[in-house]
Amino acid sequence: MASHTMKAVNYVGPHKVEVQEVEIPKLEHPDDIIVKVTTAAICGSDLHMYEGRTAAEPGITFGHENMGIVEEVGEGVTLLKKGDRVVMPFNVADGRCYVAMGPYRGGQAQHIRVPYADFNALKLPAGKENEADFILLADIFPTGWHGVEISGFRPGESIAVFGAGPVGLMAAYSAVLRGASQVYVIDRVSERLKTAERIGCIPIDFTLRDPVDQIIEYNGGMVDRSVDAVGYQAVGTGGSKEQPNIVLENMIRVTRPCGGLGIPGLYVPSDPGAPDEASAKGMITLSFGKLFEKARNPTSWLSGDFLTKCNVKAYNRFLRDLIIAGRAKPSFVVSHEINIEEAVVAYEKFDKRLDGYTKVLIHPNGGF
Repeated sequence: MASHTMKAVNYVGPHKVEVQEVEIPKLEHPDDIIVKVTTAAICGSDLHMYEGRTAAEPGITFGHENMGIVEEVGEGVTLLKKGDRVVMPFNVADGRCYVAMGPYRGGQAQHIRVPYADFNALKLPAGKENEADFILLADIFPTGWHGVEISGFRPGESIAVFGAGPVGLMAAYSAVLRGASQVYVIDRVSERLKTAERIGCIPIDFTLRDPVDQIIEYNGGMVDRSVDAVGYQAVGTGGSKEQPNIVLENMIRVTRPCGGLGIPGLYVPSDPGAPDEASAKGMITLSFGKLFEKARNPTSWLSGDFLTKCNVKAYNRFLRDLIIAGRAKPSFVVSHEINIEEAVVAYEKFDKRLDGYTKVLIHPNGGF
């Protein structure tokens, strides 16, 4: 008799996840598909929830970077069939308006229900080739590319990327692919800075001294563009105390007048673990006068063009094709591949930046 349950990585409370048995998802709408998950990734955004720094409630299944094989198809689905290999964007949309609000169970599990599948699921070549590259189309490769895009970047320009986590490394890699003259990557974790250096970037350790001073010395002046791939849990130069506005302030300082900022880093309206009362409510102080002074077109900056969540579908098809053509290989960022039973330890090590944990891929059904 077929089992009616599956394994899933569920949030239990701050700094605690468990692999639990949950009900296998069913088709709930004609536009749904059920996917057998071959690979799901642990994201830095998952760590915000893991650490209890969001409104996430115990019992949810983590995982918004998911790919696999279509097992069931709703009667309204016309573009997909059983056996198709697909990857899904982290932001679910119905193809009719802007977003399709959940909640939806995450994909760090053996199966996942995908709503509005014709619109959301991106078809991939059959087989197992490029699995570690294609999974990154769910979030971090498009998001890194997006950060560079919304900064207004043009080939030949210099750019500073704050954060050498998975999104930061993807932003830096995107800038390299797009023809940056110099790419500076700012972090404090030596393994991550070494990875940035391997792809042709200049590593900047912000714990040594002011990173803006370091970049200006290297570059002979301010950079053309900058990207925030850190978000609200940023820390100051000492590396021990949270300072939610520090990356934004450094970007304003290091970017030339009439340059551009790209801010894909995560900021939330409610942070239970914030260092101060204002930040706990999502209110962060900013040198807005200096920002306004440097802006090429203040009205466009005020409209939020440089501060937007990534629309994965705006990029995932051509990034997929770059991978297929051999022109892009984003899987260099992957540090570990594990079975689902190892997820508890992986979360702990990724959270503590231990043993080189940078980007972890989970294979919930084995086979890789």
